Amino acid sequence: MNKLALSDEILMSVDKPARYIGNEINIVRKNPQDVAIRFAMCFPDVYEIGMSHLGIQILYDMFNQREDVYCERVYSPWVDLHKILKEQNIPLFTLETQSPVKDMDFLGITIQYEMCYTNILQILDLSKIPLLANERTEEDPIVIGGGPCTYNPEPLADFFDLFYIGEGETQYDALFDLYKSMRAQGGTRQEFLRAVCKLPGIYVPSLYEVSYQEDGTIASFTPQYADVPPTILKEVQMDLTNTVYPRKPLVPYIKVTQDRVVLEIQRGCIRGCRFCQAGMIYRPTRERDVNMLKDCAREMLESSGHEEISLSSLSSSDYSQLPELINYLIGFKEKGVNISLPSLRIDAFSLDVMSKVQDIRKSSLTFAPEAGTQRLRDVINKGLTEEIILNGAGLAFAGGWQKVKLYFMLGLPTETEDDMKEIPRLADKVARRYYEIPKEQRNGKCQITISTSFFVPKPFTPFQWASMQPKEEYLRRARIVNEEMKEQLNRKSLKYNWHEADVTVLEGVFARGDRRVGQVLRKAYEKGCIFDSWSEFFDNGKWMEAFQECGVSIDFYNLRTRELDEILPWDFIDCGVTKSFLKREWQHALEEKVTPNCKMQCNGCGATKFEGGVCLEHQN
Repeated sequence: MNKLALSDEILMSVDKPARYIGNEINIVRKNPQDVAIRFAMCFPDVYEIGMSHLGIQILYDMFNQREDVYCERVYSPWVDLHKILKEQNIPLFTLETQSPVKDMDFLGITIQYEMCYTNILQILDLSKIPLLANERTEEDPIVIGGGPCTYNPEPLADFFDLFYIGEGETQYDALFDLYKSMRAQGGTRQEFLRAVCKLPGIYVPSLYEVSYQEDGTIASFTPQYADVPPTILKEVQMDLTNTVYPRKPLVPYIKVTQDRVVLEIQRGCIRGCRFCQAGMIYRPTRERDVNMLKDCAREMLESSGHEEISLSSLSSSDYSQLPELINYLIGFKEKGVNISLPSLRIDAFSLDVMSKVQDIRKSSLTFAPEAGTQRLRDVINKGLTEEIILNGAGLAFAGGWQKVKLYFMLGLPTETEDDMKEIPRLADKVARRYYEIPKEQRNGKCQITISTSFFVPKPFTPFQWASMQPKEEYLRRARIVNEEMKEQLNRKSLKYNWHEADVTVLEGVFARGDRRVGQVLRKAYEKGCIFDSWSEFFDNGKWMEAFQECGVSIDFYNLRTRELDEILPWDFIDCGVTKSFLKREWQHALEEKVTPNCKMQCNGCGATKFEGGVCLEHQN
């Protein structure tokens, strides 16, 4: 076995050497000589971020349950070690065995957000794997991409051998069995790719051809061979109760972003917010049985020693067995275990629960109105009225909270100046609700923090056809909010934060880009761009140079409204939600028309094609 080891001298010279040594609690140990397949599971960001990702924990546990597979891990080395690996010609290695990533059979990369794309090239480069898939040989690993960004894989198409579209629990066993069988028969890399593309959910970009019209839009997207599927249907694990879940999660020795047990209670969302990609691509809504979750919670806390447990879902309040689950988890509070309850709607039940599990004086509550006016909230189908927001805040203040975070987006379709100005006005109304409490019952001043991000249209949402704004316009809108905040009665209780617009522009290009933007990505990496989601490393100047040198127009991807009949780069993927439904929702948005959530009525989104045509929200 080719095994590497960083010298103590190198480890002592880099920040947080524990990022690279492995040996965490519950790490899986196997003899690589005893397995048929070695798989390097990669999160293309720093260790602390990657170790907090539930999807990797699930697949790590699932793959390693197979005796013939050894799944190891690799994360993006921080900039200090990156420099050393390049200078000393040390190949990137796995944490479990310190083996070169290049020696693995597979390199699986989870793609969670667009601003990690240069780190994907960093992983390939440091592993000494050719960046371009068509330059790889039989000696290189098969490079697989998975995760939410694979719902438009085209900007990354040149760098991956295949993409897994959908949820990983369903097809990896078949993929591994096919690989073992073909290797035993002496099959080549290309023969494997030709065969694996026929598995459900698998997309092999090299087997498809794209042509473009004179105006730059896509003219055609077609398979190169008759037996290559023209459409890829996403994979969905419908039974979330009787499936794998990591009862012994990996526990790091250093503090990571989510230093806690994560309990995924359901997938999907009934709400139908028109800007939200996750709410569309993870349909239909599926719940885990409460007894399974109780068992998981107990076993994970016992095996990890964690002192906090967090419920994971897009909308925890919609989990039908939430009261029973929370009452069970509160029992762990006596054992010193904190309970984190994100994604809850702020109502009397939620506040009662949170008051039992949180230190009210230290914690803050989060509301996400997303838009300042009811008109714009109807456009985005948020399903929140001002009355609901203010009543929730009032209940929170009466319950002892005094810190509230309010999240909004700027640049939403049809947004007007009045919509922008209503953001701080709404925040002021929230503050006023606090000061309606008698002075002797208050805990000093309230703190209302307004945060705005800039809207980025995402594939498979009703807003996938919408235009974005230039960077200068985003900043102008943020200034309007900031100036209006100064006019509010309770301005001393209000604080305003907004995101940088440069990153938003790039995120927009890569969210809806096609294969032609991949050359920009490679050029930016060659110029030194990595860790683009980290403000201290993001270099917009290098990115702008890369676009200019490649002759790729940002405006083409960001500043035009798509025609409804245009071929979109991701149209070959079937995410369950139909294009006709998304078109209908886009029209409803322009008409400021609200669509009821899935529990109120079925809106015919198309997700009923799973589970034999019965959406779980409408079995009764």
